[in-house]
Amino acid sequence: MIFVTGGTGYLGGYVVARLLETHRAPIMLLVRAKDRAQAIEKLWRGLQLHMDEERFEELGPIVAFVPGDLTAPGLGIAPDVRARVRDRATSVLHIAASLNRKSEKACLNANLRGTLSVVNLAREIAEGKGGLTRFSHVSTVAVCGKRDREVVQEDDSIDWERSDYDPYGRTKKFAEHMIRELLPSVPKTFFRPSIVMGDSRFPETTQFDMVRAFCVLADLPALPMRPDGRLDIVNADYVGRAIADIHLKPKPAHEIYHLSAGTSAKNAEQIGDALLSRYPERRRPRFLPRAQRPFAAVVDRLAGLPRGQVALVGSLLKVFLPYITFDTVFDNTRVVTELGESPVPFTSYCGDLYAWAKERNYEYPYRALSPATTARASAEVSAWA
Repeated sequence: MIFVTGGTGYLGGYVVARLLETHRAPIMLLVRAKDRAQAIEKLWRGLQLHMDEERFEELGPIVAFVPGDLTAPGLGIAPDVRARVRDRATSVLHIAASLNRKSEKACLNANLRGTLSVVNLAREIAEGKGGLTRFSHVSTVAVCGKRDREVVQEDDSIDWERSDYDPYGRTKKFAEHMIRELLPSVPKTFFRPSIVMGDSRFPETTQFDMVRAFCVLADLPALPMRPDGRLDIVNADYVGRAIADIHLKPKPAHEIYHLSAGTSAKNAEQIGDALLSRYPERRRPRFLPRAQRPFAAVVDRLAGLPRGQVALVGSLLKVFLPYITFDTVFDNTRVVTELGESPVPFTSYCGDLYAWAKERNYEYPYRALSPATTARASAEVSAWA
């Protein structure tokens, strides 16, 4: 069984759906819930983008819920449950993290303290009955620190002399170091997604922070970036497939994978043209790279306003502006070779994503499970059998 953290989140939903649907892989899912019914509701919220209620109920018995909390001592797992995890888990897939790029405290607690707790559990599993076949960690290309106009290779990403953009990248970089130091003899895989935005198969999404920032920028008459500046945006369905499939491989070819658009990443002008082809009535934006500093100053002031839509947009742009103006891409040759398939270009689906997100006012129409399904799923405990 695979012990999974972060499986009810946006990216985790893609990974868990792939593990269940394609591989029928039994998983132990760390989830913060007061009871099984609440855990089921959380999982359904994370998976309904990928399957209907009937399929969710069919796959439910493959999942064993592990009540806990990433930032609690010992992951907050009860001793008897921890013993079962230690005896039955054969690999660990650590996806959970804080993406709060403005809060050092949140990143320290989740990305460092939480990861250390997951590593400690992994060490127990490694010393248990079946041992530990793999520890996979979902990191980020943000570990590369401040860059400009580069193509970054996996083995050259971490440079301890280079400054970081924010606490998120800094703590994820150290988490990778900690895992290597504390699990020296365990096979490890590090997945580093770039900007994960949208699904190439359908316009629906449940993650709106980056999408909202993209839509706001797309609607501006002038953009503070170079027209040829590349944006390394990768489709979530590709990232989810890569993490699930490579984690389950007995011997992946590499230890580190950039899950990115790589050198095929489209530039700002190409993305703008893709939106123009969908909406010919739009006006082509002007590109003003020299306006980056004054634009950043305005964004900073907006982010400091009292709560409201303007402050929200300002906060989002403040967080993501460095990542969309540094014209740096992350070579993805390894993952493309491993999967035998490239990501779908953002330009092929960005118009549908833009339209759907704005029509829905950046809200996903979540559906509640029927009482009958909830009752039946709550009675299922076969995954522990």
